[in-house]
Amino acid sequence: QVQLVESGGGLVQTGGSLRLSCAASGRTFSGSGVGWFRQAPGKEREFVAVINWSDESTSYADSVKGRFTISRDNTKNTVYLQMNSLKPEDTAVYYCAHRAYWGQGTQVTVSS
Repeated sequence: QVQLVESGGGLVQTGGSLRLSCAASGRTFSGSGVGWFRQAPGKEREFVAVINWSDESTSYADSVKGRFTISRDNTKNTVYLQMNSLKPEDTAVYYCAHRAYWGQGTQVTVSS
């Protein structure tokens, strides 16, 4: 079983940056992808970015391309989401996911 713990959320002004972390414990990330998702109040959870643990290939939602970067550190069994040029519409709870496992989420709030 894998436990995922997100951290790094907070309050930032428009145009600011945050780096989210997703650390795995119990078992290491392996094989398939590790993804970031987000859910804003009153909206459905949506895909943000994913990284393939094996070959580090990445994919992004159109809304974050060019602003967000997903990366991994296999020595720390951690996936990061670097978020730059943040906008108020990026405000949401951000979750990481791997296989059937989800973290508890971390709140990101971007003030205008």
